[in-house]
Amino acid sequence: MKTKHRIKGLDCPVCAAKIEDRIKKMGYSAKIDLASQSLIIEDGDIEEINRIISSVEPGAGITVDSGGSTVTRKFGILLLSCVVYLFALITGRYLHGRYEPLEYGIYILAYILAGNGVLLKAGRNILHGRLFDENFLMTLATVGAFLIHELPEAVAVMLFYNAGEILEGMALARSRKSISSLVDLKAETVNRVTPEGLAAVPASSMVAGDRFVVKPGERIPLDGSIVSGETWLDLSLLTGESRPVKAGEGYGVVAGTINSTGLIEVEATASLERSYTSRMLQMVEEASSRKSRTERFITKFSRIYTPIVVLIAAFLATVPPLFTGGNYGEWFHRALILLVISCPCALVISVPLGYFAGIGKASRYGVLVKGSNYLEALAGIDTVLFDKTGTLTEGRFGISEISGHNGMAPAEAMLIAASVESNSNHPIARSIVDHAFSIGFKKEYLLAVSDYREIPGEGVHATVEGKEIALGNERILRGSTILPAAKGKSKIYLTVGGKLSGTIDISDRLKEDSKMAIESLRDQGLASIAMLTGDSPDVAAAISGELGLDWYEGGLNPEGKLETLERSSRTGCKVAFVGDGINDAPVIARSDVGIAMGRIGSDAVIETADIVISDDSPLQVSRAIAIARRTRSIILQNICLAIGTKALFIVLGAFGLVSMWGAVFADVGVALLAVLNSLRVFRD
Repeated sequence: MKTKHRIKGLDCPVCAAKIEDRIKKMGYSAKIDLASQSLIIEDGDIEEINRIISSVEPGAGITVDSGGSTVTRKFGILLLSCVVYLFALITGRYLHGRYEPLEYGIYILAYILAGNGVLLKAGRNILHGRLFDENFLMTLATVGAFLIHELPEAVAVMLFYNAGEILEGMALARSRKSISSLVDLKAETVNRVTPEGLAAVPASSMVAGDRFVVKPGERIPLDGSIVSGETWLDLSLLTGESRPVKAGEGYGVVAGTINSTGLIEVEATASLERSYTSRMLQMVEEASSRKSRTERFITKFSRIYTPIVVLIAAFLATVPPLFTGGNYGEWFHRALILLVISCPCALVISVPLGYFAGIGKASRYGVLVKGSNYLEALAGIDTVLFDKTGTLTEGRFGISEISGHNGMAPAEAMLIAASVESNSNHPIARSIVDHAFSIGFKKEYLLAVSDYREIPGEGVHATVEGKEIALGNERILRGSTILPAAKGKSKIYLTVGGKLSGTIDISDRLKEDSKMAIESLRDQGLASIAMLTGDSPDVAAAISGELGLDWYEGGLNPEGKLETLERSSRTGCKVAFVGDGINDAPVIARSDVGIAMGRIGSDAVIETADIVISDDSPLQVSRAIAIARRTRSIILQNICLAIGTKALFIVLGAFGLVSMWGAVFADVGVALLAVLNSLRVFRD
């Protein structure tokens, strides 16, 4: 059984990864979400897990309160240690010599204040047999500096390291704010409509079919459909889009949006747990557990790199004096400088922080990325394949003609079709039912339906009044004569007992921003932009020509889409597929990056996808790729900056050309620059 617990005092992505790794080694399943500062575990011993957390990050642990950030506390300690350090610098020249113990005492006080967290982690790791990490390097280098009387430098290393941790925490808080704003969208209470009037009830008690009222200025608590009233909706918190949307009777509303103007009554279409906001929150919680290849490489690299650095430092302190006759103290000093320079903080901090910032930036625009591995993969995409219905087109179909065949009247064909499709949430099904009601049919007219089942890529089958009914594309005809549809339109076939009994001509419109989305993707230099659809080749050709796609394939079932995608993958292309229906789930799962339309997308496709677009705009695909590429670029800059600077300073330090202050810059200074560079992800 999975349980969720809040963690206090944890702002470090590296420490979070270490905690997860340590808990998993104990045999527990664990995920840490820095966005909401929470831990999700499955059947774990809470006390033991709490000890693991505090052993990795002193001061952190499971709590029942809100557990705010530790940045403020750390900043206060940093200020105090700076005051003591300045006092030591001023009085040091007078205390040196005769009052040297007092001089050491003041510097040690400043050192403990500045580096207490590092010292505690290093001590606990040593006791548990884990020597080689950045805390061990920092402690070894600074203690060594005390031994050779480099007191100001030893304290400065800890001060700057502490400042770097604070800046990192602030950067993480900014990234977290972008993602955790979703938490505020989740409702606590609902104004439920009851026979006695309105009653405020817990949102968790509502089920599909219940009705509730949303007043002007209130947030919509559950997914639903407006049954009365008109209003303007503010979708900005979900999608980043500031333009309000007009909504009236029949409009599908999404939990988390704000009712700006009118009083509306809504019929819930999902419980709180299955609402759009809850599903998106769950995705965000899982995102931090999916690491990119770069992050995994840096983690492994630091584990190998650190012991090698310690060995090189030991060699530098002992071997050269034997052959050069130099002073052991001088070479020991150089070894300490090498240890400070070589600390891998800039790498292990900036890489996960960069990806976290990228995910946060994407979430501002309603693009929810389920993990940094998917953001990294998206940056390498060179081919984008789109589904048509609900993805490039609105998915709101207009019915232009209804025909009866083999003795069936058009009205009877419409009644049977509406009765069967009333069991489906597919856009075509909703359009058929809505059209039936618009021409005078009522709910009580609908026929009883049994044995209902959907066949992806084909249509639906059911039993109505003892007769076998099939409704869908030409595949349900099983080789019978196909009646051609008008150009740019699709035809839905109705069979009763295996005989063609009716046809429905339908048409769909392009979304307003579909053409702009294709143009934007084209500007990004993608190798290929195409469309795969189950609709007829004629309809696919018309849509493809209007959008200027590179190629298209129509009349595809799910297996056909999968085969087409695999052909593209075999040519070496990195493929993203964008879709919304349950028939898109297999191809989304197979693609290098699967992208789902979140509002109208089926549960299956949203669960399968790697990235979810909140507002169903195809233009967001281009924006997501741009954010992913910018994130990758900044992370590569950080890696080159860290490795290049450290390599240069290590060589200079080995020859005695760098002081301890230079080492401080090569370590903490580069780490700070890398963190600041990571925050550039947020700039447009």
